[in-house]
Amino acid sequence: MANATTRRGLAGELTAEFLGTMVLILFGCGVVAQVVAGQLGDHDSISWAWGFGVTFGVYVAARLSGGHLNPAVTVALACFKGFPWAKVLPYSVAQTAGAFVAALLVRWNYTEILAKADPGHTFKTQIVFSTLPGNGVYPVSELGALRDQIIGTAILLLLIFAVTDLLNTPPGANLAPVVIGFVVVAIGMAWGADAGYAINPARDFGPRLASFLTGYGTAWRDQYGNFYFWVPIVGPLIGGLLGAAIYRLLISPYLPVPPEEQEPGRVPAPDAGK
Repeated sequence: MANATTRRGLAGELTAEFLGTMVLILFGCGVVAQVVAGQLGDHDSISWAWGFGVTFGVYVAARLSGGHLNPAVTVALACFKGFPWAKVLPYSVAQTAGAFVAALLVRWNYTEILAKADPGHTFKTQIVFSTLPGNGVYPVSELGALRDQIIGTAILLLLIFAVTDLLNTPPGANLAPVVIGFVVVAIGMAWGADAGYAINPARDFGPRLASFLTGYGTAWRDQYGNFYFWVPIVGPLIGGLLGAAIYRLLISPYLPVPPEEQEPGRVPAPDAGK
């Protein structure tokens, strides 16, 4: 019975991660298709829609799975927050599958507009689904994009750890997903030029695979002809660990001690740690 309960629990978690990531990509890739192929909106609308996608996706999944929606988040939580390592691969697969299915829906829905804007399905609209160095426009190298992804994802995880730490000052009234969405908006507005702020291996690989299977033959490469797909996978995984480690080393040790860990008989000070 215990094993059956565990299986049902994990199935629910994986379904939540799948649907939460699917919601994220429906808004994220959808808005880029609208801006790039449909010429409706601009960079700010892209940043806002990605942020809203994160917020809504986390609300879909949070109760069941925690709403990771990102293998970099899952790996960081396993390293620093005790998340079970046995769930890391299943979560990552579910997240990538959700991103893949959502990208297929975006590709199908925008079939006519994409064909009109880019009949050859080139890098011009490949960026709807996956990232490129310098967004396919600016002269950024693979190493420059890798650097960008490490820094951007470090910022993301540093702030996720801060926002969700009950010993810090987390947002109340179940507003953490909203604040995390704002974090993604801010990263998009400040760190989007070098590599399109993928900051999520599932967000990039799932849609990249979907685009490859639906006519984008150069999906695995960048505009210089180099294999690029690994950059938005490796960079976020490194950056996520870096950001989480910075928080755990420089912030966590100085936060108030939880009441259950205080010395016996000691009265908790209301302003402890200030």
